[in-house]
Amino acid sequence: MPPDVLHFRPLLSPLVQFHPPLTTSEQEDQPSSNHKYFQGSKVKMTLTKKKLIPILVLILSIISILRLIMSLKTSYSSSHGIQSTISQAFQHNKVNASNAMHRRTSNINTTLTEKEFKVLSDLITLKSPCNLLIFGFQPQYLTLSSMNLGGSTIILEDDYDKISKVSINSNTTQICKLEYNNIPAKSAYKMLKHARHNPYCAPNSTLLQKSKCKLALKNLPVEVYRKKWDMIIIDGPIGDSAESLGRMATIYSASVLARSVGNKTCDVVVHDVDRMVEKWFSWEFLCDENLLHCKGKLWHFRIRGHTYSTRFCHDRASVTEK
Repeated sequence: MPPDVLHFRPLLSPLVQFHPPLTTSEQEDQPSSNHKYFQGSKVKMTLTKKKLIPILVLILSIISILRLIMSLKTSYSSSHGIQSTISQAFQHNKVNASNAMHRRTSNINTTLTEKEFKVLSDLITLKSPCNLLIFGFQPQYLTLSSMNLGGSTIILEDDYDKISKVSINSNTTQICKLEYNNIPAKSAYKMLKHARHNPYCAPNSTLLQKSKCKLALKNLPVEVYRKKWDMIIIDGPIGDSAESLGRMATIYSASVLARSVGNKTCDVVVHDVDRMVEKWFSWEFLCDENLLHCKGKLWHFRIRGHTYSTRFCHDRASVTEK
């Protein structure tokens, strides 16, 4: 049998419609989709830039304001820091002044340590009754004076405030106001050269009252020159700064008085030997060979009477002057 033949019916509307190709002129008139895309992007980019400008202006304004705030804060901090530094400096000076006043008050009331006071009290106990001469007043020296039973004690002080309210209930103790030579501590080396080159400052000049040496204390109470002293303590004037009165004249005059005791010996104790002036003049006029011992800030010398020579200390004769 012959094969069956399939018959197709035309569709009412085709699924795909084909357009005839466009002519060249029509293609030119027809806008391309790509062109439309780029035009849209350009419009969008133009609009974005316009929107970014005020945003950037706003951001820059905010940054400027923040920088201004930070600058003001830094300026305030710097100013506050300077004020704080100045305040701390004044506070530091105030504390230093307070400490200095405390030290000064402390020195007035307790100038000697316990060990130093024991050295002096033991010495007084051994030598009592004796003639005791003290340059510089401290309350502790009244205790030493009370230990010198049957002896004679003279305390010399240039600061009237220290002794104005002190009452003495003993006929053997005197506290006298005196004026030291007006020689500041900063002139120590100048005075040392003067003493070495001037024959009037030699230890064989026993008349201290009439001495032409600039270091001689010539306005002491008359009794000081007349007595033969068994012990001399040097703790005045204060000599704690370059401008204050130094102890050059005190050490020199004490060394002359100590050598004027005849055939006896005189114990000389110098306080504050941690300072250069006290060291220099003790070495020069009291001599290393006479040093018995040291305790704290005390040097204890023992001077023999009638030890006169052209110089105070033999080992100083070879010193070359500049």
